[in-house]
Amino acid sequence: MMPRIGMFFSTLAIVATAFLIDTPARGEPGAQRPAGVLKTTYARPDGTPLPAGNRAYLEPPLVLSAPPRETAEDGKSIYQPVAEYLSTVIGRRVVYQHPGSWGLYRTTMLRGGYDLVFDGPHFNSYRIEKLNHNVLVRIPAIHEFVVIARQGSEFRHMSDLAGRRICTHAPPNLGTLVLLSHFENPARQPVIRDTTGWNEIFTGVTSGRCDAGVMPLTNLKQFDPSNRMTVLFKSKPMLNQALSAGPRLSSVEQNKISAALLSPEAAGPTARLRAEYKVGPSFAAATNRQYEGLSNYLRNEWGYY
Repeated sequence: MMPRIGMFFSTLAIVATAFLIDTPARGEPGAQRPAGVLKTTYARPDGTPLPAGNRAYLEPPLVLSAPPRETAEDGKSIYQPVAEYLSTVIGRRVVYQHPGSWGLYRTTMLRGGYDLVFDGPHFNSYRIEKLNHNVLVRIPAIHEFVVIARQGSEFRHMSDLAGRRICTHAPPNLGTLVLLSHFENPARQPVIRDTTGWNEIFTGVTSGRCDAGVMPLTNLKQFDPSNRMTVLFKSKPMLNQALSAGPRLSSVEQNKISAALLSPEAAGPTARLRAEYKVGPSFAAATNRQYEGLSNYLRNEWGYY
């Protein structure tokens, strides 16, 4: 009796295997839907149906991300409309992924887990150099960072800030890395007081909580019209934040994204992002060459080199 049962199940397995091999995949010519199985319709994010047989939205999605400078909820409201817009542009599913923490952001980025990334110029430069990314569009405004101290303080030069309290964002913020690049000896570095927001940094210096602070020159002009601060250092002009694309996107797809984000149609999907980072009415075109060398600011940060 047992051998017959074994033969029965072996025969059943062979028949089932042959059925799976010979049956066309759903969506392909000749495919038939088994009785009782509901048909699934796949659509783009805007609701328009995909052409018959199009499997682009069944592939693993492309991931858009950015540093965790806001909550997951706020990040979604900023970047999800951009992801949906780009999905319709290239016909492949793009999803926004909030990293949760700076440590996870760095780890995922370094292993190539993000396909589209919007962040600082030094990160874009690094991805060009190490991860085969291309910069697509950027914020038009130029960055100039300044290191400031109160008028009448004892500080006159950058070297005077060794061991002193500095209000600034935590590394790897670019302004902070610009500051630290002047102190190669770790024993002579300033003490970083992690401070979120340019206004808080300015207030930290005026109140005496910090001996000096780091901020963009444009923000200093806004906060200090009466020149209460002394500028100890001003950086050379450098490019602003940008969006880069990784190797899972073809050159054709990358060109489509660049054109789409520079077009008038991008106004709605990018409205919250542009408002959040003071982009202005539209992004500017960007090239890899413009960002060369800025990755050097990451050379003393753990995990990059």
